[in-house]
Amino acid sequence: MKQLMRLAVFFVFVIATSMPPPAEAGNDDPELIFKRSTVFRLLSPDAKLATYAIDDPLIEGVACHFTVPEIGGWKGWAGFAEERSEVSLACRQVGPVSFKGKFEQGEDVYRQRRSLFFKKMQIVRGCDPKRNVLVYLVYSDRIIEGSPQNSTSTVPIMPWGNSPAPRCVEFLEN
Repeated sequence: MKQLMRLAVFFVFVIATSMPPPAEAGNDDPELIFKRSTVFRLLSPDAKLATYAIDDPLIEGVACHFTVPEIGGWKGWAGFAEERSEVSLACRQVGPVSFKGKFEQGEDVYRQRRSLFFKKMQIVRGCDPKRNVLVYLVYSDRIIEGSPQNSTSTVPIMPWGNSPAPRCVEFLEN
């Protein structure tokens, strides 16, 4: 009877952890653009690169695309594998830029868990007032030891059609 109980607990745990880690509360899920297999595995899921798109939630007219590795194999499928830290990022102006409010330098744009407990990926935003450029940084961290691997993308704020280019410094919180 005890073994049956342990087996039931194990299966509940496997099912609960087999789903991909969700985005942090308050963030919209990114839009999957495509996935590409990087490591073929005969009897288990392949390792992949997944490319996603997100719109900046505070700044209309700016979108970012990021690519993250997804661990394959049975550990990756079950959610036990810690995802790798390498993430690439590209952000662009895709329409007239308008700010919905003020923001701080280094403010979170998007966060996603990358392991069962301790690791997360973050995209943060800043403003280079001298050049009127938005600066986006993606990195991953863990509670004990973070990763120096990161990627940066910049978005010069340009006029769009008849819309003038706003100054990002006007929307920075002091």
